[in-house]
Amino acid sequence: MIERYTPSCMKDLWSEERKFERWLEVEIAVMESYEEIGVIPKGYSQLARKHSRIDVEEINQIESNVNHDVIAFIKSVTSTMGDEARYFHYGLTSSDVVDTAFSIAAVRAMDLILSKMEELMSSTLTLAKNYKYTPIIGRTHGVHAEPTTFGLKVLNWYYGLERSKERLEREKENVSIGKISGAVGNYANVPVEIEEMVCKKLKLKPAKISTQILPRDLHAGYISSIAIVGGELERISTEIRNLQRTEIREVQEPFSSTQRGSSAMPHKKNPVKDERISGLSRVLRGYAISAMEDIALWHERDISHSSVERIIFPDTTSTLYFMIDELNKIINGLKIEEKKMKENIYMTGGLVFSEKVLLKLVNSGLSREEAYRIVQNASMKVWDGEERSLKEAMKKYTDIDLEDAFSLDPYLKNVDKIFERFERS
Repeated sequence: MIERYTPSCMKDLWSEERKFERWLEVEIAVMESYEEIGVIPKGYSQLARKHSRIDVEEINQIESNVNHDVIAFIKSVTSTMGDEARYFHYGLTSSDVVDTAFSIAAVRAMDLILSKMEELMSSTLTLAKNYKYTPIIGRTHGVHAEPTTFGLKVLNWYYGLERSKERLEREKENVSIGKISGAVGNYANVPVEIEEMVCKKLKLKPAKISTQILPRDLHAGYISSIAIVGGELERISTEIRNLQRTEIREVQEPFSSTQRGSSAMPHKKNPVKDERISGLSRVLRGYAISAMEDIALWHERDISHSSVERIIFPDTTSTLYFMIDELNKIINGLKIEEKKMKENIYMTGGLVFSEKVLLKLVNSGLSREEAYRIVQNASMKVWDGEERSLKEAMKKYTDIDLEDAFSLDPYLKNVDKIFERFERS
């Protein structure tokens, strides 16, 4: 976890202390369940909870000798217990505790991410509504296409965030799985009902079947979805970066009064925040590959996945949280240049209205092929500088009144209907 991109809430969630607390949470839930079916004496789980203590430094010291983190945890936590220690970790294998606790961590991390995502969605929808009818040129292949509105552009971002939230919610549900099934998953030393009872206490679902560990496609799906959401954030940040280019200058990410854009060039205002989001999105995609590599393990398990997950889960969840928060700050502070947006629509001499002109000619009785040829020829003269505008160029080809073909009104007429779709959802 890199300090620069690790929010404090995620740093705390993935800390060693919180990890051992989750392990203890699982162990106590197991003891409580054993009590309920009469396997261990009543009150022992309560005693274990009361007498247990988590000393990260001591656990790490023990691990340096035994070279096994769960054994080190058990030795340290039970060192202050009485007779109840006999039933601590009773019938379990390490992964019963580690994997179930890991699912709890993944769920809690996703809750933090989803909360931050809701903030970003709210900011984005507000921005869309504020510029609902603001005309802007739409671009395809990086070239001027037809006018649209900035509000619709931003609403498209919102739709992507809406899908992202749904994707993350599905992965939260998918990873809410626990297993208390023993060394190879056959419940030889732990009753099946214990797993069901423990998972219910921990608000998880028991795996239908497991080996010594939970299947790692669950984790790969979780990380891959995070990477996909990162890609959606990058899509938005890339659009903002492009709209900030000097030749376009329709928007600008926040730039404070004390901020410096370049060590050499005092005039620079660089979109560094958006570039940061693009860069971090690449990191997430790389981690998705690592998660997929963890799916195929040997027999009932090996441990090759463990070292990978210790890195990629804290990093991906922290990074996505950071990216969402960063984009939210950008959206809230985005500088909108409405005048420049309008200027850019008309900078090509009305060429962006060529389809409207084409349809006017078709409606006058010309074939589509003939009308297309005429409008294209006139357009090329504007592109080549022989004519100042498409409206002027068309006068040499037809005497049809084309005035209303150059109006922005048709590009705004359905804006409300599109926005209504999101009000209903």
